[in-house]
Amino acid sequence: MSIPLLNYKPVTQNARVAGYEIPGDAQPKIYSAENLLSPSDMSDLIEAAYRQIFFHAFKADREKFLESQLRNGQITVRDFIRGLLLSNTFNNSFYSKNSNYRFVEQCVQRVLGRDVYSEKEKIAWSIIVATKGKQGFIDQLLDSEEYMENFGYDTVPYQRRRVLPSRDGGELPFNIKSPRYDGYYRAILGFPQIIWQTEVRRFIPQDKQPKAGDPSLYMNMARSLPNRANIPPRISAMNISLDKVPYRKTTV
Repeated sequence: MSIPLLNYKPVTQNARVAGYEIPGDAQPKIYSAENLLSPSDMSDLIEAAYRQIFFHAFKADREKFLESQLRNGQITVRDFIRGLLLSNTFNNSFYSKNSNYRFVEQCVQRVLGRDVYSEKEKIAWSIIVATKGKQGFIDQLLDSEEYMENFGYDTVPYQRRRVLPSRDGGELPFNIKSPRYDGYYRAILGFPQIIWQTEVRRFIPQDKQPKAGDPSLYMNMARSLPNRANIPPRISAMNISLDKVPYRKTTV
């Protein structure tokens, strides 16, 4: 028996108030299938959907069958988003590499275009993941009233309220704020890696660089030679055979 979605409230009422903002370069570009004028516009819409869900799609990650259905009008943009969320790429990159709480947070950011309101919302949606599975959670997220009011059937989800009034900098993009791998899996995969540079490089202006025949060139060459001489290897006294030790024979 599946448990219904628990009630949760936003931490502030400002999250539900529509803001008045002057459009600018930092405002997100809205891609919708309702105002497509050329086939290139459909390609831009598909790329925007990949960026929103995957952040970046390699050639092996692209869903050619879903793209063909979307171009031919057989499915809506919302169905295309559902296909990307249920794809093997999203499953391997997000669902299998994170806990249910973090997976819920990433899906809310990418599908609803906002951050989770509180820990209560994480718990409420994680219960849906545990009882209805990943597909049931995604279906309920896409069928929610919030998604239909903001994006509907034909609009690609985007990060809403990216730029906030009275602030010098807006909210960070979701792909930077919430990377696809959790800290536990980032440690297993071995990144981020810190590479120490042993060689110290100094910038020398062109007019101060040594010319041919300058003694400093020979000094650099001498410094590049190995410092170790032909030192005989050290042998432990326990490995020396007494038969090979030279000694004087005395005559009586």
